[in-house]
Formats: sequence, structure tokens, C-alpha cells
Amino acid sequence: MPQGDYIELHRKRHGYRHDFFEKKRKKEARQVHERSAKAQKALGIKGKMIAKKNYAEKALMKKTLAMHEESSTRRKVDDEVQDGAIPAYLMDRENTTRAKVLSNTIKQKRKEKAGKWEVPIPKVRPVAEDEMFKVLRTGKRKTKQWKRMVTKCTFVGPGFTRKPPKYERFIRPSGLRFTKADVTHPELKCTFNLDIIGVKKNPNGPMYTSLGVMTKGTIIEVNVSELGLVTPAGKVVWGKYAQVTNNPENDGCINAVLLV
Repeated sequence: MPQGDYIELHRKRHGYRHDFFEKKRKKEARQVHERSAKAQKALGIKGKMIAKKNYAEKALMKKTLAMHEESSTRRKVDDEVQDGAIPAYLMDRENTTRAKVLSNTIKQKRKEKAGKWEVPIPKVRPVAEDEMFKVLRTGKRKTKQWKRMVTKCTFVGPGFTRKPPKYERFIRPSGLRFTKADVTHPELKCTFNLDIIGVKKNPNGPMYTSLGVMTKGTIIEVNVSELGLVTPAGKVVWGKYAQVTNNPENDGCINAVLLV
């Protein structure tokens, strides 16, 4: 075993300190003030480097905010000489045109890139780690407690194979693995039983996303090739995102709403 892994090994066996997450939160809160004080005191090349880094962060944030904004503008019509006379009731009215800056396809791509979605369930109840995982005691005398069994519904790919029990950290029971979801199209008002391609985002955290855990509010990708949806260019849409609207572990099935 590499010598630097003793902390991870200790945490696997005994868990975190009781105040670990509180101390971590406080440290992150102090970090902002420490960075500010350091930036104010820095001179010369160090000051320039810090300023450059801060500027890059600010520019990235502005770009992300610009992506979120509605991409259409209202502007005053240019005063043009019109053929024929304008009716009296239109003389005192300012005409405006609504110019679409971007086509729907580009707009959709930008929204995807910025991670902005009009989801049916914008806020969800956070799921605690104790509720999500069940501690499994292993070893000859049941002293090791670093294994966790996932108690929620999960998705694993078609080519999934389990690790050997000795190296498996998270156990996803085969009875709680799902490959299909009942997806409702909000405009067509129809429900289809579609294959799940993958888990895009679980609102409880990136760890649950990587494990493929599906709880209420999770964004999943489903195969919509059966529906015959096409893009403006005429290409068939293969995968689309949907949001889980029920608690699958209680219902025994996954209900979702398509994000269009």
C-alpha cells in the first residue's frame, strides 16, 4: 500500500471525526477573507498573477450569466420612408420589432452548456447519507465497517460487472437496479416506457451521480428514438433529458417528465 493513503484507510475503517464537516465548512468560509487580504497585500509580479486569476474567474462567471439570459432583444424600428400614408391612429405609436438573436437549436445548446433547465421539480428534499447508505460489517469478526449498501434505486450500464467483494466499496443491489422509465411528454400528454441511457445529475451530490442513484428530482437521459422526434436540421433525436418525479424506491418504478 502507498504510504500516503493512511488517512483514507483510517476513514474507511472508522469514519470521519465528529466535527470534520463543520471545520471544513468554517475553513472554506474563512478562505474568502484570507484570499482578499492576500490580494490586497500582494505587490509586483505576485499581485499581477492574482489579479489575472481573479479576472479570469470573473470573466467566466459573466459568460455563464450571459448564457442564462433570454436571447432575444427588443429595439426601436428604424425610421424608414414608408410607401403610402400611415393611418392616423398609428402616427403617435412607436413601432417595435422583436428580433430573435439566436435560433432555437443554438439556444438549446447554450442552455445545456450553462446547465440551465426549466425543471418540473425545482427544489427537492436533501437525502441524508444515513438514509442513502446502509453500513455493512465485514471481515472475520465483523470489525470492518467501510462497505456501504445503496438503499435507493440505481442505474448501471448494460456492460456492468461487479468488482470482487474484497475491493467493492459500494454495493448496488440487483433488485433495485432499473433500466426503463415511464416518461411523460408534457406537450403530447402521453406516457412512454423508455430505456434509460444514463444519470445526468443527482441533486444530492456528484457522488450519487457517479453511482447512478436515482431519487426524486434526478435528471436522467432516456432513449427517445421510438418517439420519432427530429431536430430543425431533420436529424432524429436519440437521447433527451427527463426529471424523476416520484420516489422510485417506494413505488417500484420510475416516473419522469421529459424536459423539452
